[in-house]
Amino acid sequence: MQGGTAATQDVFIEHVGIPTLAALPQAVQALQEEGLHRKVQLIVSGGIRNGADLAKCMALGADAVAIGTAALIALGDNSPHLDEEYRALGSAAGFYDEWQAGRDPAGITTQDEELAARLDPVLAGRRLANFIRVMTMEAQVIARACGKAHLHSLEPEDLVALTIEAAAMARVPLAGTSWIPGRGL
Repeated sequence: MQGGTAATQDVFIEHVGIPTLAALPQAVQALQEEGLHRKVQLIVSGGIRNGADLAKCMALGADAVAIGTAALIALGDNSPHLDEEYRALGSAAGFYDEWQAGRDPAGITTQDEELAARLDPVLAGRRLANFIRVMTMEAQVIARACGKAHLHSLEPEDLVALTIEAAAMARVPLAGTSWIPGRGL
């Protein structure tokens, strides 16, 4: 999970702001210090692509997540069958260069009536609903694998990180250890 919007340059996505994984524990800590955690809703957005990302956010203290780019892709944006049209715009399927310019060949993020007419809202709605169902089921399976009856029961103790960087950002132990970087041994 990273910060930034897919409509921006890679330099911003990779090097500006705070990644979601690092920002979430800080936000939870700030709310706890003010006595507001779970009294106000903490809704996380940025780089959430699947049920595992959802489960991680919930375990780290989020009340809910919002999805953006993943929802656009589920609707049919950035589809490989439109690659030729993306290339005509100087892009390619797999890149999001033209979404913000209103020239989306899939007809999703545009005000151009001709392009917008390409979108089948019923099919797009079914795709999005399916994506959300699968994402929710993935997160629920992860919660159950952690011995939890409900997704909202996940907590940081249910997580470990695979890299030192992720362990430091999420404030969870490095896998196979009890060590959290920055907190000593």
